[in-house]
Amino acid sequence: MPKLLIVDDEPNVLYSFEKGLSKDAPTLRIDTAETGADALRAVRAHKPDAVVLDIRLPDMSGLEVFDRIRDIDSRLPVIVVTAHSTTDTAIDAMKQGAFDYLLKPVDIHQLRSLVAKALELSRLQHVPAVFDQNGEEPAADRIVGRSAVMQEVYKSIGRVALEDVTVLILGESGTGKELVARAIYHHSGRNRKPFLAINCAALPETLLESELFGHERGAFTGADRRRIGKFEQAHGGTLFLDEIGDMSPATQAKVLRVLQDGRFERVGGSETIACDVRVVAATNQNLERKIAAGEFREDLLYRLNGFAIHVPPLRERPDDLPLLVEHFLKRSNQEASQPVRAVAPEAMHLLEAYHWPGNVRELQSVVKYAVVHAVGEVVTPDCLPESCRGLKTLGAAGAAADELPDLARFVRRLLHTADGNLYRRVQEEVDRIVLGEALRRTRGNQVHASQLLGMSRTTLRAKLSSLNLEDDDFDSPQAAGPD
Repeated sequence: MPKLLIVDDEPNVLYSFEKGLSKDAPTLRIDTAETGADALRAVRAHKPDAVVLDIRLPDMSGLEVFDRIRDIDSRLPVIVVTAHSTTDTAIDAMKQGAFDYLLKPVDIHQLRSLVAKALELSRLQHVPAVFDQNGEEPAADRIVGRSAVMQEVYKSIGRVALEDVTVLILGESGTGKELVARAIYHHSGRNRKPFLAINCAALPETLLESELFGHERGAFTGADRRRIGKFEQAHGGTLFLDEIGDMSPATQAKVLRVLQDGRFERVGGSETIACDVRVVAATNQNLERKIAAGEFREDLLYRLNGFAIHVPPLRERPDDLPLLVEHFLKRSNQEASQPVRAVAPEAMHLLEAYHWPGNVRELQSVVKYAVVHAVGEVVTPDCLPESCRGLKTLGAAGAAADELPDLARFVRRLLHTADGNLYRRVQEEVDRIVLGEALRRTRGNQVHASQLLGMSRTTLRAKLSSLNLEDDDFDSPQAAGPD
C-alpha cells in the first residue's frame, strides 16, 4: 500500500487534501503533520513514498524541513506547496531536488496527478528490479528468465552497472527494457541518487523539451511559471530516456550537448546549467535506419552507444515461457478473489505455440485475462483469449493473403490484451501487411512500391524502419507472390 505524508499547519487544508486525494485512491494511506518536527518524525517512523510539504510552517521553514528530509532519504519525492510570495523559495527547493511545486490555492486535480506521478517515481527508485535466479516468491518487479539469451542480458547488466557510461537498451516493445534500466540503476554507484524516467514518444516536441530541460516563465503559451527539468532534477543520479528514437531533431541536438559537456539551457532561458547525470536510453526502433533516413543524428547514436544491451523478444526465449507464466500467475492471484494454481498442459501448449508479438507485456495481460476467466483452480484452453487459441495476427510471418484473419476479430483480441496502444498496434500490423505485400509485388523495389502505395519513398523508408522490416526480404522472385 503506497503511503503519502501531507504537511501543513492549516487543519482545513489537511482535511481537503486528504479528502480529495483519497477519493479515487482507496488503497492510498495518508498521514498528516502540522509542524516541521512532526513531519520529520513521520518520515523516519512511517517511511512515506511521497510528501506534500507546505513551505510555511510554524516551527521552521519548509525549505529547512525539505533539506532534513533529503538527509533522511535523498530519493523521497517531495511536492512543495507555496504562496505566490514564496515562489523563489519553491524554485530553490526544485533546484535542490524537490519533485515539483504548486501554488496556493491548490487545484486538487493537479495535486492528484502530481501525487500519482510522485508515487510511481518512488516505486521506480525504491523497488529494485531483481533477477529471478532461485525461484523465490516474485517481487513486484522481477526480471524472469534463465535461458542462455537472458543470461547474456544479466552479464551485460553486471558489466556496465558500476561503469559510469551511457547505456543503450535495444529491444521490441514489451520485452522489459525499463526493468533492465532500473536493474542497471540499482546496481550502480548512483543508486542513492534520483532515478527519473520519461517516455520520449508520449509527449509533443515542446512539452518534451520542457520536461527534459525545464523552461522559464513566458517561454511559450501556458508557461506561467519556471519549471525545473528532468536533467536538473536528476543531478547526481540516472535519467532513463525511453523510446529515444521518437525524439525530434531539435531535442536530439540538446541531448547531444548534455552528453558531450554536461550543460544545457532551459527553454526560453539564457542561463547555462551544469548537470551530472547518467543517461540510460532505450528504443524499439532501428536507429541506423533512422540515421539513413535523416531522422536521427549519427553523432547522438555514438554518444548513446557507450554500451549496448539487446533484450531478446519472447519468441527467442521459449524456455522461459513456463517460468514467466508461473510468475504472472502468482502476481495475478494476489489480485484475484479465487486463486488459480496451475495451467493445464493443453493450455500451456497453446501458449508455447503462440508467437507473442507483444512479448512479455502481452503474456502478462493474457495470464491476467485467463485468471479472471478461470472457473476453477486450473487455466484451461477456453480461459485463454482467442489469439492464443489459434487466431493469427495480421502480421504473422509468412501468412498468405487468403489466410489473413478478419480485422474486427483482431481488434477484439487486442481489446483483451493490449496495454493502451490499441490504435497504434492495429495501425502497425496493417502497415506491416500492406507494405510487405507491396514490396513483394515489386520484388523489393522501393521506388515502384512507393508509387503503388501512393506515398513518397521517404515515407515508405521511415515506415519500414519503424516496423523493423528489411526491403532485402522482398527482393527475390519468389517473394513477389502470384499475380
